[in-house]
Amino acid sequence: MPSGQAAVDAGAALAPHAKQKSRWWVLAVISLAYLMVILDATIVSIALPSAQKALHFNNDDRQWIVTAYSLAFGSLLLLGGRLADLFGRKRTFIVGIVGFAAASAVGGAATGFTMLVIARSIQGGFGALLAPTALSLLTTTFTDPKERARAFGIYGAVAGSGAAIGLVLGGVLTQYLDWRWTLYVNDVLAVIALTGTIVFLGRAVPTQRPKLDVPGVLIVSVGLFCTVFGFANAETHPWGNWEVWGFLAAGVVLLLAFVGWESRARHPLLPLRIVADRNRGAALFAALIASAGLFGVFLFLTYYLQGTLGYSPVQNGIAFLPMIAMVMLFAQLSTNLLVPRLGPKVIVPIGLLAAAVGMAWLTRLGLHSTYAQQVLPPLLVIGAGVGMSMPVAISQATLGVQPSDQGVASASANTAQQIGGSISTALLNTLAASAAVSYLLTHSVGPLAQANATIHSYATAYWWAAGFFAVGSLVTVILFRRKGVPRRG
Repeated sequence: MPSGQAAVDAGAALAPHAKQKSRWWVLAVISLAYLMVILDATIVSIALPSAQKALHFNNDDRQWIVTAYSLAFGSLLLLGGRLADLFGRKRTFIVGIVGFAAASAVGGAATGFTMLVIARSIQGGFGALLAPTALSLLTTTFTDPKERARAFGIYGAVAGSGAAIGLVLGGVLTQYLDWRWTLYVNDVLAVIALTGTIVFLGRAVPTQRPKLDVPGVLIVSVGLFCTVFGFANAETHPWGNWEVWGFLAAGVVLLLAFVGWESRARHPLLPLRIVADRNRGAALFAALIASAGLFGVFLFLTYYLQGTLGYSPVQNGIAFLPMIAMVMLFAQLSTNLLVPRLGPKVIVPIGLLAAAVGMAWLTRLGLHSTYAQQVLPPLLVIGAGVGMSMPVAISQATLGVQPSDQGVASASANTAQQIGGSISTALLNTLAASAAVSYLLTHSVGPLAQANATIHSYATAYWWAAGFFAVGSLVTVILFRRKGVPRRG
């Protein structure tokens, strides 16, 4: 195990660009590339009705445009992170950008449903290569504690607001251009990111080349695929359907088998020391919980704004802008001012608790609520809470990890976020649907009762999302060590 100074020196050897004045341009490039991956989880959702009309596929097929991306992305993240450690981060980053852009171009030019689904799958695969590489580049570029705090504040703001930005951009592009531009826009972003990478990012050769754990790759990739696929099926099938519980059970078994294999593998894909540390475990759990709760906001508040209040897609996206602003503001405050003084043990739980309060506040929305009085205040509180917790969690998940393991450690943080989103989308959809049915069984039938049942179903989802955040607050306050310094992993 290298000492703290040796690890910093090794990180500098891996990332000579860290000492260049251009490192803040490197941060801009990294953040732009990561934003491209994150917003693609939601930007296409807004365009689905238009794409369905143009390509003539049915409602049952529609979910696969989103699921194809999340399946490939979620199941290949750990492999993508290790490939960055193995082949060098700049090279892997460039391959990820180019591949993602090419898949986006194919998807935008799709002439049928199958072509679009295949393109989305390839997008997800290259996204799994790009996302952990971006985070590991950030970690090895910024080794000074003060600069690292500022960098992770910016990066964490992108992570916390990327999905909402996708809603805004997706609405604008679909309404004023064409649904295909929700995919083509990635090519515009990719050209900028690729140019910045070539100009500003120094070439670094890994001083240690970890060997690829092929059995571990196969076990965890199939296990994550089954887990994400099981939750995706839960959105359209009853939980008792074998396509739900069968895949979820297989996913759990395979992930447990992965842990067993990694504990005795000579060259583990994910050294267990990385996730066994209390601070990193708390950080990964916080990232999972924050993602799960955020999807509750985006999903059901979008339904409410468009379905109940009659917002257009563009208005819907604009409605989330104040929350994005709060995420960005509190991301900087938490990483630069609060955590250095109080530590993650205080700041992350407070942030998650604030988000829980905001979610509970959303349960008061009714058929005739107004945006300024009833929607905006809880959105601001949620944005502040996420801004306090998400960037700190991502930073802590990679802090103190050996440079040769930064890629796979970064992939672990991305995986936690992906699984959190998958769990939330499936579970909250099911709970909301059940709540609507239960409401109608005990109330008179009619348009008003149907509308109130819908509002009740949204409130149920908000309560559960608030519960996610509250549990996350409790667990992280227990797990985080008081001084908040992870052991060298």
